[in-house]
Amino acid sequence: MTTIAVTGASGFCGSHVAAAAAARGTGVLCVGRRPGPVGRHVPWDAAREVPDLSGADLVVHCAAAVGDPAPGPSTDAAMHAVNVDGTARLLEAAAGRPVVWVSSASVYAPGPGRSGITEDHPVCRQLNAYGRTKAAGEALALAAGAVVLRPRAVYGPGDPHLVPRLLSRVRRGLLLLPGRSVRLSLTAVENLTDACLAAADWPPGAYNIADPTPYERDDAIRTVLRAHGVRARIAHIPPSLAHAAAGAVQTLARLRPHTEPPLTRYAVDQLANSVVLNVSKAQAQGWAPRRTLGDYTASHSVGRATATPT
Repeated sequence: MTTIAVTGASGFCGSHVAAAAAARGTGVLCVGRRPGPVGRHVPWDAAREVPDLSGADLVVHCAAAVGDPAPGPSTDAAMHAVNVDGTARLLEAAAGRPVVWVSSASVYAPGPGRSGITEDHPVCRQLNAYGRTKAAGEALALAAGAVVLRPRAVYGPGDPHLVPRLLSRVRRGLLLLPGRSVRLSLTAVENLTDACLAAADWPPGAYNIADPTPYERDDAIRTVLRAHGVRARIAHIPPSLAHAAAGAVQTLARLRPHTEPPLTRYAVDQLANSVVLNVSKAQAQGWAPRRTLGDYTASHSVGRATATPT
């Protein structure tokens, strides 16, 4: 029986990969600080240790330091220890095993011109420590012959980041967004999971992973808010004003390292500019995205009664 080592299997994406692999009859090693939902736990601190991958036939690397914290040397160092140095340790332990390395579309250069980006889009000028360290980590993985997956804005059951962050931004029935609605790619965690379990057989390189079609930003946000029982009005503010406010907020946030500011330049960039991933390279390998935001909201709706955060 094939055995797969899933790093970060106690986290959002890793737990889905581990559970799906086990459901297909694959042996699972859950590699990380905490046990995963299935299989055998292999303790590993990505910031300090080389993992024990004994018994694994292939590796799916989901472990990462994530978030959009206040900028500063300590933040960069903490993320570098996991996303870059941890990658080097993992590749050392993999010792020739196939590796699928979960990256992020955050590695792509910010700004306009991302309305249908391929894997050849420039990887540079990232706006936060997460994007910079994921870019550096994936460079190591690519040099080692790994398959690198680049999803964007992963959502789904158990999401601890995207949807909770959105809901927390609603104030007194109002949600402020930078600029008019734009088209955005999102990635259902089930679509990413399918890619993770198939990609070990793909040629080495980077692959965009996203839902079948992009979404209109404001329509998608309204859909998610309704599914969670939140009644809110969307208002638009000029992107220039949002960028200026984000700069001021981030400057003040330097006084509280390792916290996440309520507004950042990265968040404004991701919401104000169209970001649509071309996924034809992954589709050419036989992968097909099967889930959409509509599936998520239909099966996880909690919005039968309305509630407005304050």
